[in-house]
Amino acid sequence: MTKTDLAYHLQNIQHYYGNTKVLDINDLKIEKGSITGLIGPNGSGKSTLLKLLAFAEKPTRGHIFYEGHRVSAFSSSIRSKVTLLTQKPYLLKRTVFENIAYGLKIRKDKKNLENRVKRALLNVGLDYQTFASRKWHELSGGEAQRVAMAARLILKPEILLLDEPIASVDTESAGLIRDASLKARDSWGATLVIASHDLQWLYSISDKQLSIFKGNIFSTGMENIITGPFIKTNKKIFVKKVGAGQVIALKAPVPNTYTAAIIRKENISIALEKQPDKNRLNQLSGHIVSMLLEKKSGHIMAAIAVHDLSLILRLTPDQISSLDLFPGKKVILTFLSNDVEWI
Repeated sequence: MTKTDLAYHLQNIQHYYGNTKVLDINDLKIEKGSITGLIGPNGSGKSTLLKLLAFAEKPTRGHIFYEGHRVSAFSSSIRSKVTLLTQKPYLLKRTVFENIAYGLKIRKDKKNLENRVKRALLNVGLDYQTFASRKWHELSGGEAQRVAMAARLILKPEILLLDEPIASVDTESAGLIRDASLKARDSWGATLVIASHDLQWLYSISDKQLSIFKGNIFSTGMENIITGPFIKTNKKIFVKKVGAGQVIALKAPVPNTYTAAIIRKENISIALEKQPDKNRLNQLSGHIVSMLLEKKSGHIMAAIAVHDLSLILRLTPDQISSLDLFPGKKVILTFLSNDVEWI
């Protein structure tokens, strides 16, 4: 991959709010024309990362390169190329037409303005005659989100950053926002980075997924993060109770100051019955909750509920077929106590 293939390259990024570190990214590359999904719990750093990618905040440490060039926050040269849609859409206290046309007017680009606003509304599934003259306060949550999306799409940005774009919208609006996002990539090659808690929606649109936890990026997508409390049984083993009499045994960290452990997807095996425990295996009984298709790889992301814990596996179509796996089926997950990374 060359510099010309990259939209972003982040190097040695650390970002603090006061004394609290909210991002710690050694190296992150995002390809041009890609759609990257951001996965992580509230407070994990997703919104902060999007603000840095929008050059709306300056990282405390480190550098951000845009198309191979180091760019500073608030740079006027980048303002017309990158746009961020926040979770709570901000609309001007004006009509829908004026909201959508505002960016073009600022650029003094008023050619065929009405037709362009019509197309922008059409792209998000809103009728021009019905909505153009409506005031900002006459819109539902889903309509406001789509108007905010249209106001960004009309500018044809090189980068479209979306922070929980479907959090407050109905199913129909979520589908329309998905279609509009894909059209931005397919029509003019926009690069998209999208944070969403809706995994099914996110996997249906993104080429690649990044998982964020406590400001750390996992480029392998969603990983299994086990949080405390842990019970120390001896110098070598910590135990995590997961309910229904089941526990997870993990090799103790050195030093013992870490608060969460990661079990990589590739270190977990799936079976239909428990095996004789010869290698100190963790063997957990659970059932399949959901199965999502990874578009790029063709693999299936399966979420397995082990009482009150959810674990993620990446399965091949052959595994699905040979084990006859489907949502609701009971399965056994196995992994070694030392297959753990502490953070």
